[in-house]
Amino acid sequence: MTANDLPAVGIPARLAARMSMPEQHAYLREKLSRREKPSRRGVLRGGGLVVAGAAGAAGLVSASEAALGDGPGAAAGPTLVASPVKVDGSLVAPFGRHLAFGSDPKTRMRISWQVPFAVKRPYVRVGLKPWELGRRIEAEVRPLHTPSLGRDVPEVEQLYLHAALDGLRPGTTYYYGVGHDGFDPASAERLGTVGSFTTAPADAGERFVFTAFGDQGVSYDALANDQLLLGQNPAFHLHAGDICYADDSGHGKESDTYDARVWDQFLAQTESVAARVPWMVTTGNHDMEAWYSPNGYGGQSARWSLPGNGPDPEKAPGVYSFRYGNVGVVALDANDVSYEIPANRGYTDGAQTRWLARELKRLRAADGGDRGDGAADRVDFIVVFFHHCAYSTSTHASDGGVRDEWVALFEQHRVDLVVNGHNHVYERTDPVRGGEPTRKLEIGGTTEPRRDGTVYVTAGGAGKKLYDFPVPDSYEGHLDERESVPSFHWTKARVQNRDHVEWSRVRYTGFSFLAVESRPGGRPSLEVTALAESGRRIDHFVVRHG
Repeated sequence: MTANDLPAVGIPARLAARMSMPEQHAYLREKLSRREKPSRRGVLRGGGLVVAGAAGAAGLVSASEAALGDGPGAAAGPTLVASPVKVDGSLVAPFGRHLAFGSDPKTRMRISWQVPFAVKRPYVRVGLKPWELGRRIEAEVRPLHTPSLGRDVPEVEQLYLHAALDGLRPGTTYYYGVGHDGFDPASAERLGTVGSFTTAPADAGERFVFTAFGDQGVSYDALANDQLLLGQNPAFHLHAGDICYADDSGHGKESDTYDARVWDQFLAQTESVAARVPWMVTTGNHDMEAWYSPNGYGGQSARWSLPGNGPDPEKAPGVYSFRYGNVGVVALDANDVSYEIPANRGYTDGAQTRWLARELKRLRAADGGDRGDGAADRVDFIVVFFHHCAYSTSTHASDGGVRDEWVALFEQHRVDLVVNGHNHVYERTDPVRGGEPTRKLEIGGTTEPRRDGTVYVTAGGAGKKLYDFPVPDSYEGHLDERESVPSFHWTKARVQNRDHVEWSRVRYTGFSFLAVESRPGGRPSLEVTALAESGRRIDHFVVRHG
């Protein structure tokens, strides 16, 4: 019997609509355990690559490692399939490299990648010159097994590797290569595989650029955005969720179309940027994957190494913070508070919101303006990013859960910029306080958050199919301003509460991303620019502290 002969185990849509993420996880595990399992001899194919579950036979991972006993995957118990297939390590090329900061970008970097076959003794080599990769750091293996959840989707084994680099020098460029027995990135024939990264500067007085978007997926437009983004020379990139769309249901409802191989495509697509620019992600509704763990994040924890300084890095891996220069960045998981998509609503029991209050207070305590000094580690600006929109007028509109839980905290601690995805468009508000715009922020204008409030940007045009607006677009060179825009926000009862809003200032239906330049100094500023996939500027404004 083959995988395609088996009945699908995806959850029927009507049933899934009534189930939480833990209930879906339990359903899939129980149902799969009762059906006849296919033979696992030979190799398994995934993502156009031959993916062998040979790690056990090759001596790559121990039983405890295969169970992911020290991470979120422990609850799911993913296991690595033993296979008689062995491949010479010299023939196995790593792919899908992606960087992420540790909790301190000045001294900590995380390097992650994939291999299509099991390998022996994987590692990272690091050095200050590309031809001198002397230091060698052993890699951790995080395997994922995904059964056939549908008739047309095969069983898949994936091997994700991670190395933690600590004790780095601030403001220093390092070169690195990933390898294993038989594949040495320091050898002459492998020098073309060497990548690089630069740690954050030691003080907060240097200019830098970061970029941001959400809702990327795998497409030609996503790839085009990546290449244009790389041209901005960003110090890091913020991805506001809905990363690859292996789950195309969008409602945290595991379906029989879930295809783990899409992650292989995504990481291969993104490698040209993420191998040199730390790719800081958070969680969207498409990133809840019920098979791997009760909270749906076992897959994310296997594929990404993110700062572990949130309220619970195992339970909520997409919640963390870091400082880079004079900017404090906070990543949140809006699935925890969403009224629109409740599959994971309340899964942290309020711990995320309590942590957010403490973290915003801590970052504001490092505000050089408040302290009246020019401390090297001062924080002039706070940027928060997450998936579901606090303020947007496009297809999903605004999520009342986000507003009820977090907006008051943003206002209390004077958050300067909030970046969301979810709606596949670009939209920018006027500065908002108490749900209303405080003043009109023209394209090219300047806002002072202490006086005006917070600007919210929906940057969901990273690559997936575009949405639209209830009124015409209005952007740089194509103004069509409206006194108000018909829209709605989701209520706790999952009702669309319809209203007209006055805060929608810029709207663009097209693929795009944000580029933000931080300019420290006597009057520090964030120069915020939105670029279309063509490179055309569609919006720009300045956030300044007086």
